[in-house]
Amino acid sequence: MKNNPVPIPKEKQKLLSRIKRMSGQLTAVERAVNEGDECADILMLLAAIRGGVNSLMAEILEDHIRLHITHPDRGPESPEELTEDLIGLVRAYLK
Repeated sequence: MKNNPVPIPKEKQKLLSRIKRMSGQLTAVERAVNEGDECADILMLLAAIRGGVNSLMAEILEDHIRLHITHPDRGPESPEELTEDLIGLVRAYLK
């Protein structure tokens, strides 16, 4: 019996592509450090990784807000409770 892979939704595929790109960037940093590259070059690589992480975090945070915080099935919470949940989430993940 052939094992057919489960198709990955487009949104998830985009996130996984970002993660793979960051993994490659981390490998480049490791190589640069091992080879004794200039500090400025390593800092540029790290800045690219930081940008990628921030972008990935923003995307997942946005999805979480849409799918979990403001979803109609969440329950009869007041706007104030939803606001506090959202503020807590943003503070926790943007530290």
